[in-house]
Amino acid sequence: MKSVNPMLASDARHVEWIPLLDTSVREVFELMLSSHLTTPAAGSDADDLDTTAMVGLAGQLCGVLSVRCDRKAAALTTSKMLGVPLDKVGPEISDALGEICNMVAGNFKNKITGLSQGCMLSPPTVITGTDYSMTSLTDSPALEVRLAFESMPIVVSLEIHA
Repeated sequence: MKSVNPMLASDARHVEWIPLLDTSVREVFELMLSSHLTTPAAGSDADDLDTTAMVGLAGQLCGVLSVRCDRKAAALTTSKMLGVPLDKVGPEISDALGEICNMVAGNFKNKITGLSQGCMLSPPTVITGTDYSMTSLTDSPALEVRLAFESMPIVVSLEIHA
């Protein structure tokens, strides 16, 4: 089967997309939250991230993009995005983090030649808590970017299904 977009078929693992994913995340946080993401400190732990937003990709690229962070980072994201005091943030956390995930996915796909019109995004889904497992039908290891938002870890993953 011949791929419509040679960029999509060049390497099934798409490791060359990691810098594009990194840039996509940084641009969204700078534009929407006026926050400059940094490289996390060595050994920073991402195991306690209890808030996960996910957006599905369908079309020329199929997969799932997720943004994981802890509840404190999700609340700060909401506060900065909506302009409300941090102590007044409530259930809108899911909407705000879901929208950030959606913007990262949209920004990322627009950086891949020929993908912006050939890939659709699903509405975001947000899961809170740590007692769950997720199984994706991907063919290759996830592309992952680890960054720090106000010194709190954020992990953005792209799982691709060919």
